[in-house]
Amino acid sequence: MTKISRRQFVGSTAAFAALSFSNRLAFATPLGLPLGIQLYSVRQQMLTDLDEALAAISAAGYTEVEAASLPKKSAKEIRTALDRAGLKCVSAHHSFADFDARLDETVAYDKELGVSFVICASPGHRPLSPAGTPGSERPFTLDDWRYNADQFNTFGEKTAALGVRFGYHNHTREFVVTDGKTPYMELLRLTDPKKVTFELDCGWVMVAGANPAEIMKNHPNRITMLHVKDFSLPPNPSPENHEAKVTELGRGNVDYHPIFAQAAKTQHIEHAFVEQEAFDMPWKESLKVDADFLRAFKT
Repeated sequence: MTKISRRQFVGSTAAFAALSFSNRLAFATPLGLPLGIQLYSVRQQMLTDLDEALAAISAAGYTEVEAASLPKKSAKEIRTALDRAGLKCVSAHHSFADFDARLDETVAYDKELGVSFVICASPGHRPLSPAGTPGSERPFTLDDWRYNADQFNTFGEKTAALGVRFGYHNHTREFVVTDGKTPYMELLRLTDPKKVTFELDCGWVMVAGANPAEIMKNHPNRITMLHVKDFSLPPNPSPENHEAKVTELGRGNVDYHPIFAQAAKTQHIEHAFVEQEAFDMPWKESLKVDADFLRAFKT
């Protein structure tokens, strides 16, 4: 058996690690970004076995994650598990209430994970008098959406002072026309680009009957991150039509060619995250199907 010196071993190990990292970057998304995934995808698996869930994500080829639905553990414990799996947490999702009631605490936790972005993933209602209907039980008015825009500007100013960027993530209710206005467009209009960025969930936009590429064309440089997911869509998608069914990338009706092309033209996308909200196959296989779809994607 040929013996090698410690220096040779260390050198070869470093070379292998560099090659491995290079290969992983070569399998980046169509926008030239590392493969990312939203941890909501494995929310149940993380509760059962955090290390197994994160190891499976890494094994599928993902290198970046966005936090959501984390197990009830300290930021240090989560960060250690991420480091062990070779994953970098660059963003985190929270509710409006998290920012409204405990912004400093929320940001401190996320910064320990290593994030650069904190994202509000649900809107809040304008506070009513004690006699009013509880916020969670009433529909959103245009005044509510304008209140959100004001609050997002405030949140964004505060988080910037703490060293992270604030953004908003859509679902479908942002596209329910309200008093003649589309709330998502009002949020884009009323928020300060220097304080608030947007994470466009392309799948939910399509479910709502809107067009992600058109949004990006009409609002240059407002979108910093994307959520990439697929749906089997009904014939006439709309925010009120709940017949869409989530599936793995490439198996539904969402065409990412115009979406990625427009993102490259009019936005500066820093991160793109797969989000698999439900599985049509064993979960580890699903993670790989999504990753393979993006690695093989031709623009």
